[in-house]
Amino acid sequence: MNLADNLTATAKAHPDNVAIKLDDFELTYAGLNGASSLAAGWLRDLGVERGDRVGIMLPNVPQFPIIYYGALRAGAIVVPMNPLLKEREVEYYLSDSGAKVLFGWEGFAEEAKPGAEAAGAKFEVVDGTFSERLASHAPAPEVVDCDPDDTAVLLYTSGTTGRPKGAELTHANLAGNVETAMALFDGSSDDVIFGGLPLFHSFGQTCGLNTAVACGATLTLIPRFDPTKALEVLQRDKVTVLQGVPTMYVALVQHPDNAEYDKSSLKSSVSGGASLPVEVLKGFERAFGVALLEGYGLSETSPVASFNHPDKEQKAGSIGTPIRDVEFRLIDSEWNDVPEGEIGEIAIKGPNVMKGYWQRPDATAEVIKDGWFRTGDLATRDEDGYYFIVDRAKDMIIRGGYNVYPRE
Repeated sequence: MNLADNLTATAKAHPDNVAIKLDDFELTYAGLNGASSLAAGWLRDLGVERGDRVGIMLPNVPQFPIIYYGALRAGAIVVPMNPLLKEREVEYYLSDSGAKVLFGWEGFAEEAKPGAEAAGAKFEVVDGTFSERLASHAPAPEVVDCDPDDTAVLLYTSGTTGRPKGAELTHANLAGNVETAMALFDGSSDDVIFGGLPLFHSFGQTCGLNTAVACGATLTLIPRFDPTKALEVLQRDKVTVLQGVPTMYVALVQHPDNAEYDKSSLKSSVSGGASLPVEVLKGFERAFGVALLEGYGLSETSPVASFNHPDKEQKAGSIGTPIRDVEFRLIDSEWNDVPEGEIGEIAIKGPNVMKGYWQRPDATAEVIKDGWFRTGDLATRDEDGYYFIVDRAKDMIIRGGYNVYPRE
C-alpha cells in the first residue's frame, strides 16, 4: 500500500476535478497526478530511494502537494518543516532525520539553504523556475508499493520537553485517519475544503490535503491565514468544509464585516489543535449558521483521535468521544486507570498511533506501552463517555500537597 494510491485512484475517477486552488491558479487531479509523477522522477534523479527522507519547507502553495505526493510515490519518507525555522533548526531537523534533500521556498532560502548544507542535504529552491525544472525530469509513474507499517511521514513534534522528536506515521496510520476524517466530514468530490491550516502540520495535512485527495474534493489554499482573506475565499470558492484552530475562529467571529460575506455554502466546520472556548463556539455558530465540531488529536495520533460526532449529541467544551477503532483510558503516572470521575492523563490505543519516535527507542518506550500512547493531556470523562481536557500533565504544579493545574 502507499498513501499516494489515493491520488492515482482519484485522478482516474475525477481527472478534471480541481484538486488544488490558490486564487486564480487551479490544478486538476490529472494535473496533480502528472506533476507528482515528475516530482518522483526528480527525486529519483537526485538519488532518492525507498526509505530516504525528503524535507519540504514550504508555505501553503501548490508545490507542497506536488512534492509531498512525489516523495510518497517514490517510497520516500516526507519530513514536513515549518518554513519559519531558523538555520540551526533546519540543520537539526535534517541531520536528525538524515534527509537527503530539502525543497525550500525562495522567501526562506537564507535560513533553509545554509541549514541544509550544514546537514549535508541537497537544497532545491522552490521559486519561479520550479515548473520548468519539474518538467525537465522524466516521470516515474509507478507508485512504490510500501508495507502498511512503513513510515510515510516524519512529523517533528516540539513536545514540552527536550528537542523536537520525529513521530513516525506509517502509510496505514495516515490512510486510516483519512478514511475516518472523510466519514466525519461526510466528504465527497463536490466538496471545497478550506486550506488555511499549515500543510506542514498534521491537522492541515491529514484533514485538509489528504482528505481532499482521497475524496476528490478541492483544497483552496491560503498561504498565510488572514480573516479578511479567509472570508473572501469562503465566499468566492463556495467553501463547504471549514477547518481551523481556535485562534482562527476567534478572528473570524470578531471580524467586523463577517456578516457581509456569503457563507451559505458551508456544511461543516471543525476545530482542533487547542481547546475551543465555549463562547467562541457559540459565537461562530450564531454568525456562520453552521455547527462547529471540536475534535482532538496529536501529531503522534495522525492526528485525529476523538471528535464531537455529527450524529451524536454535541457537548460544548468537550473533545467528544474516540473515533472508530480507537480506545481512550484515563491513567495515572504509573499507567494505572484512575477512579471514575477523577482527572487522569489520556492514553490512546488504535490504528492511528504512531510507530514511535524516529531513532529514539527510549523516548518511545516512555510514551508507548502495550500499544497505549500516553498523551500528556489531562482530562475528565463524564457518564456519557465524553472527554473534557483539563490541562497538560507536564504543567501540573504540586502546591500544598494538591495537584494544581495552571488553567485553574
